[in-house]
Amino acid sequence: MSPDLLGYGMASAMRTLGSPAELERRRRLAVRRVHEGFTTSEVAEVLGVEPRSVRRWIAAAAEGGSAALAARPVPGRPAKLDHTQEKIVRRWLSRSPSELGFATDLWTAARLGELIRQTWDVAFNRRYLCDWLWQRGYSPQKPMRVPRERDERAIAGWCASDWPRIQKKPVGSEGTFSSSTKAGC
Repeated sequence: MSPDLLGYGMASAMRTLGSPAELERRRRLAVRRVHEGFTTSEVAEVLGVEPRSVRRWIAAAAEGGSAALAARPVPGRPAKLDHTQEKIVRRWLSRSPSELGFATDLWTAARLGELIRQTWDVAFNRRYLCDWLWQRGYSPQKPMRVPRERDERAIAGWCASDWPRIQKKPVGSEGTFSSSTKAGC
């Protein structure tokens, strides 16, 4: 099979995502190539779709004409941020919040939502923003709370000297004792 069977430079193994106009162009191209004599399997392989999708497009064109392959509006509410704004938000997340004027280095949904509101006057519900971030590969993080009084050197010294001395030893045994539970040292 020729790699440029459908006018592409090379065959694609996965279905490419695209705008409604691009997907319509691909549907029309698939129907045209099948009418030119290529098999649905060949067309589907080059487009990276299932052969049944190509057969469905052919049936739709036969029943409803060219209009049946036309792009339809994307259902649902339009996105609040465009592609460029989303890239800027991702860039913010790669930086420290303190670089952007916040008191601590912890990103929260409320903090990010406030930054988006200040920059573009777009309001996000905090819970929705958590889902929005999750869909883009960001997970909620909780800061590890460390007491101000914690002294790592004092803890290490205690683990090295005092802990072995007070460890429970089995009665009547001088040997080592193994336990399925272990202390923090």
